[in-house]
Amino acid sequence: MLAVLRRILLLLVPLSVISTVYLYSYPVFHQCAFPSQPGTDSPAPFRLLALGDPQLEGDSSLPSLQDALFPNFDILRQNIAACHSLSQCLRLARHFLDDLFAFDIPRVFQSYRKQLDLLGNDYYLGHIYRTVFRSLDPTHVTVLGDLLGSQWISDEEFDRRGWRYWNRVFKDGQRVDDEVTAGIQIGSLGQSNDWKRRIINIAGNHDIGYAGDLTTERVQRFERVFGRANWEIRFTLPQEDSGTSFQNQPELRIVVLNSLNLDTPATDPDIQIETYQFINSVISASRPVEDQTVATILLTHLPLHKEAGVCVDGPLFEFHNEEDGGGLKEQNHLSYNAGKGILEGIYGMSGNPNAPHQGLGRNGVILTGHDHEGCDIYHHLPEASDPEARIWAAEKWASSGQRLNQTIPGIREITVRSMMGQFGGNAGLLSAWFDKEIGRWHFEYSTCSLGVQHIWWAVHILDIISIGLASLAALGNFHRIRK
Repeated sequence: MLAVLRRILLLLVPLSVISTVYLYSYPVFHQCAFPSQPGTDSPAPFRLLALGDPQLEGDSSLPSLQDALFPNFDILRQNIAACHSLSQCLRLARHFLDDLFAFDIPRVFQSYRKQLDLLGNDYYLGHIYRTVFRSLDPTHVTVLGDLLGSQWISDEEFDRRGWRYWNRVFKDGQRVDDEVTAGIQIGSLGQSNDWKRRIINIAGNHDIGYAGDLTTERVQRFERVFGRANWEIRFTLPQEDSGTSFQNQPELRIVVLNSLNLDTPATDPDIQIETYQFINSVISASRPVEDQTVATILLTHLPLHKEAGVCVDGPLFEFHNEEDGGGLKEQNHLSYNAGKGILEGIYGMSGNPNAPHQGLGRNGVILTGHDHEGCDIYHHLPEASDPEARIWAAEKWASSGQRLNQTIPGIREITVRSMMGQFGGNAGLLSAWFDKEIGRWHFEYSTCSLGVQHIWWAVHILDIISIGLASLAALGNFHRIRK
């Protein structure tokens, strides 16, 4: 028996060691890295780890066990008490056994299997965050909405999933304090490690609902557990990194926006007004569009409008019935006008070539979630004989090279592919650095994927089997030596 165990371990132990090393170092094996400035080996001063749509499930996805663990026992007890003959009691007992093995036992098994699946999924998502964080050393981290799997859950279940989020998935991560997000604070890139552990959480439709479902209570509980839904912060580049030839110190603005209630009809117009007031405050506090030493990174959940076929998700709007309030029930993108408001408001772009900075607007990039497949596109305002007739369009970033060479307003929008297992456990890597030669911020993006969740499960199951068999072999050797 010991000889057989040794032969098995000779196969399993090397396989277990190799697969475990791979799992815990996969960014190295996949050659993942934050993009860096050409001509230099030093890392970019701003490195954002962007994660999309973890969607933690919970008790709403579990088979209900509220009545009893084995409800057919209660039914049998009631029937036996009421039966009048031995044959009737035996018939009832036979029916009980049929129902027990056909319904109760599979139901209990399915419940515990699902609980184990949820536990494993938490640690799979946490493994992605911790491994990429440890291997690639980001300066900032964001989760682009749909932190949880449903906006309809109770407050108690919301808190339970919030606990799992902070204690399993993003263990050692920190909520961004309200004191930090209360006003416009200015930090300095590379001067503090505080932001490495802070998780910039974006509100998603599964967290607070679409405009037709969004209520004050849902927003308040999200902000209590995960942080404010609308805020901005600015980071300046240290003087030695930016040079002294620029009138203004180079600056990155991070704008966190709740885009779920930009479109109508909205259940709570007051919350919608607050969001638009926040957008107006972002616009009014911006530097002039001519100042290209500042760039804006917009973090929000809903992607901007684009025509069908550009990304996997095409335009979609659905509304509640009138008896349910008639509000906005579901959407794949922001409406054209809402997206236009962001492009022409926050980024100051214009179809009028006589506008400040020729209508080219502010520099920056937009990061969104929601479309689990991910997408990378370029929004631009094509030329037209009538400037008033120019309409925003979108095309794949990979094929936008010709547009980038044109003097037209445009900006890149990256929809980060979901980190869920069925989408390959993806992580987005955004780098930003200041190009001193042209006096402008530059952005580059890459991705790093672990693979489906079955890889995580298989490696850990293999490790458990190897440890178990090695323990048996060691115990067998111990008994053999004692004899």
